[in-house]
Amino acid sequence: MARKFFVGGNFKMNGTIESVKAIAKNLSEAQLDPNVDVVIAPPTLYLLLVREHLKPGLEVAAQNVFDKPNGAFTGEISVLQLKDSGINWTILGHSERRTILGESDEVVASKTKFATEGGVGVIWCCGESLEEREAGQTIAVIEKQLAAVAAKIGDWSKVVIAYEPIWAIGTGKVATVQQAQEVHEAIRKWLKANVNDKVAEETRILYGGSVNGKNCKELAKEKDIDGFLVGGASLKPEFVDIINSNL
Repeated sequence: MARKFFVGGNFKMNGTIESVKAIAKNLSEAQLDPNVDVVIAPPTLYLLLVREHLKPGLEVAAQNVFDKPNGAFTGEISVLQLKDSGINWTILGHSERRTILGESDEVVASKTKFATEGGVGVIWCCGESLEEREAGQTIAVIEKQLAAVAAKIGDWSKVVIAYEPIWAIGTGKVATVQQAQEVHEAIRKWLKANVNDKVAEETRILYGGSVNGKNCKELAKEKDIDGFLVGGASLKPEFVDIINSNL
């Protein structure tokens, strides 16, 4: 079964009311490849605003979600609140949350379990640091991250994996096409060996890390690269070119 191409846009802590409305308008009016799932993740403050201004069929994601249904968790956002707001996706495990905010593999896995069981799709991020890559530990690091989430979830149908080498995020450095494909292939082999053939075949694996309008077409040709999680370029008009990179 062919996997449907998927492009996510992670705005991170960027944007204003004016700019996110303009992005939503641009995407809603653009000629987008209908065979691509498009999901954009504005800051929490603008989730509802973007949902209201983005045309149906294009989805919105939170950049984080908590693993409790409700309660005294100041500053957090719940799965139920996302669903109540028409927000059907969340990003979890992004390297910035793992490194800056100290989220462990187990915390990310717990959040992933809670989100998927609550009916919210998860763009689940994994990746290695430059030191880990130079030490030849890339696959071991990612397999450890995968093992943590596999121990918590049974249903992978709401999970999209995003491989993001930390050294390539926001740096302008991009993994070579060969480097990206090698890791994507390793992730799929791990899923086959440790989950099952169906999950390995059907789970979409995205590449993230300084993806832009110039490098996306070459990356999109690889057999195990099923789309992109885009950072800075998702704030620019070239995001449309990235969405259409598989045409």
